[in-house]
Amino acid sequence: MSIIVLGTAALDTVTTPSGKRREMLGGSAIHFSMGASFFTQVNLVAIVGSDFPKRHIDFLNKKGVNLTSLVIGGGRTFRWEGEYRGDLNTALTLSTELGVLSSFRPQIAEHQRRIENIFLANVDPDIQRHLLSKMHAPKLVGLDSMNYWIDHKRKALLKLLKEIHIFVANDAEARSLSGETNLIKAAKALRRMGASIVVVKKGEHGVLVYCDDFIFCSPAYPVEKIVDPTGAGDTFAGGFMGYLTKARKADARSIKRAITFGTIMASFNVEGFGLERSAQVSKKDVDRRLAHFKQITSF
Repeated sequence: MSIIVLGTAALDTVTTPSGKRREMLGGSAIHFSMGASFFTQVNLVAIVGSDFPKRHIDFLNKKGVNLTSLVIGGGRTFRWEGEYRGDLNTALTLSTELGVLSSFRPQIAEHQRRIENIFLANVDPDIQRHLLSKMHAPKLVGLDSMNYWIDHKRKALLKLLKEIHIFVANDAEARSLSGETNLIKAAKALRRMGASIVVVKKGEHGVLVYCDDFIFCSPAYPVEKIVDPTGAGDTFAGGFMGYLTKARKADARSIKRAITFGTIMASFNVEGFGLERSAQVSKKDVDRRLAHFKQITSF
């Protein structure tokens, strides 16, 4: 089994109390791929510019990410610059350069259109819908978004919610889209909008899962030193969807285990700038952290 992910491939410049890094490999689809590729084959759908460093292409190939549907456009690669202060929960966006992303329309290889597991990472809802319309009978479709699209493309996002199975949002996004302050009420409202499974990311406070059959809450894995939280939510989504793809089912037990693995993959992400830590994770690392997580959350 494999999964296809649509999202951004970017060059990120990030400042945190731990330092600053310029033009690191980043973007929603890239961080997702780091989490998902630990469990399954990842097919990347994104666009980069002609200035995109070859070393990043080589790195993704080495990680086993299928780049058949990665488009190299004739302009500049999407760039984002942000800064984290205080508790590092929120990024202050300093600049955004869309570059080739502004005219992006996904191009999918014919054999990839039959992939049954899809994740629509954070990007314009119209682009997400365009990709989904090209797929043949998908069985599991996950969706992520952000406040910008909730505010500026609400109608398109609400329409898309009726066509997917899993909606992943952070707590602020869940409240904004649902109009509810209480997260349980927000999750219920999002469920009524279409997604059968609602996953609410609460940062350092863990994850809430809501569906018709059960509610599940999981804490975050305790990380003593957070270096850079950029992409943690995307890495979580990658681990979560990657595990479900590997499990070939989305029943209660599989979803709970997928949440746990997503949480663990995200915990590695925040320990380094960009992909410094998440790209180096081994099976031994995951097994050790999983055992520790079970120990500290059982009672």
